[in-house]
Amino acid sequence: METQRSAAGRLPRALFCALVLFLLEGSVVYQAYAVDVEVKDASNETCLFGRWIMSFSITYETEHNEYRNTVLTFPEHVRYDGSSCDNEISGPVLAIEFGEGHSWNISFTKTNDTYQGIISFTYNTNDTALFPDAKMKGLITTSTNYPLHPVELDTVFICQNMDFVESGSVIQNFQNVVLEAFLPSGNLSDQKTVCDKDAVVTPEPAVPDTSSTDTTSITNTTFIINTTSITNTDTNTDTNTNTNTNANTTSITNDTTEEANTTILSSRSISQPDEIPATGTYSVKSDTEICLLATMGLQLNMTNTPMNINPNTTTASGRCGNRTSVLTLTDTDIVVVFTFAVKNTSFERFYLKAVDVTVTNPVNGTQFAASDNLTFWEASLGSSYMCRKKETLVVTPSCSLHVFNLRIQPFQVQNGQFSIAEDCIPEVDYFFVPIMVGACLAGLIALVLMAYFVGRKTRHNAGYEQL
Repeated sequence: METQRSAAGRLPRALFCALVLFLLEGSVVYQAYAVDVEVKDASNETCLFGRWIMSFSITYETEHNEYRNTVLTFPEHVRYDGSSCDNEISGPVLAIEFGEGHSWNISFTKTNDTYQGIISFTYNTNDTALFPDAKMKGLITTSTNYPLHPVELDTVFICQNMDFVESGSVIQNFQNVVLEAFLPSGNLSDQKTVCDKDAVVTPEPAVPDTSSTDTTSITNTTFIINTTSITNTDTNTDTNTNTNTNANTTSITNDTTEEANTTILSSRSISQPDEIPATGTYSVKSDTEICLLATMGLQLNMTNTPMNINPNTTTASGRCGNRTSVLTLTDTDIVVVFTFAVKNTSFERFYLKAVDVTVTNPVNGTQFAASDNLTFWEASLGSSYMCRKKETLVVTPSCSLHVFNLRIQPFQVQNGQFSIAEDCIPEVDYFFVPIMVGACLAGLIALVLMAYFVGRKTRHNAGYEQL
């Protein structure tokens, strides 16, 4: 079953995703908002409902044999070619095409008891805006399952906190997910299955009632894909927040509805921490061997809002290479990616080359900050870098990282232990050593001169006595 589309080859209204891009001296800041999507069958019943905030973090190799990270979000205009409810065996498919040859689709399958989606994401490194100096040109496809675990049929999958799936060089970040496929009678179930991140955390986002004209949404626009026909109708809802009007029908009409009143749910209580953040220990493995080690306390300051990274809720991932290593720290709705590289000099030294920060906040949208021209944390290859005092990494003018009690070794870790450290500010002031040596030499010269003049005077007086 194919999706009918307009003569322009796309839906009358595109999937809503606001994107703000600022170029700040080599740094990039992005902002994106949540989306709502529905796919309907020939009988106008919903077979797939999805709501989420999403972004992609892609690592690619440059022409200079270095690795860079780029962040990708859905733009304002997308195409839905290939979206359909299909049939009871193969399940519904949501297909999105956007930008310069990029595409993302998720297809669902089910067993007698569960359903699960398979994501296929294709990005085009010929897109010079995102991959200006990519070594390998062309289309690259990665696949992964989402949700990570099968979901019970007739239940809504909920994941309010930041969740991510990693496949190849791509990390797909999700938050505030409300998802159900194979909906019974076209209506969302009142039974829920929560993700691992939400198992012991905060309240779940409200599940919209698909039989009601007044729904609670974390987005500004709801988009409905009908796999047999498209109706070009826009409806503005009543802005009175104290009124709930239920329709007498059991299915959603094929309208695009702009919600005037929205309910925002946040998974993190934004605080103004004054205390020094706790120090965490993180590692990355290659096969079974630790190849990257780090200990640090992190405080993120995004748009003048400080947030401490909690080691107890932070997971570490990444990869190791001979010339480039990556450490990714994920704490609920914050993702920080550190990229380390080796300098091409006669004396091989590593350094922090790039930092990418993602903060998902339903109030302000998903915020990204990135800089790939840094030169922090430099030390000799085979050693570790240490700094006991507070360091501040300025990623963009509106984003900075305060780092405490740092020790990092991104290359050549032996036996899972740190190597000898090079200190940013040594405990011993090495300027004091040459000063003391100079002072001792000066004192020694003075003593020699004094002994010389005393001895000369003594010999002179002895000559007078002999006369």
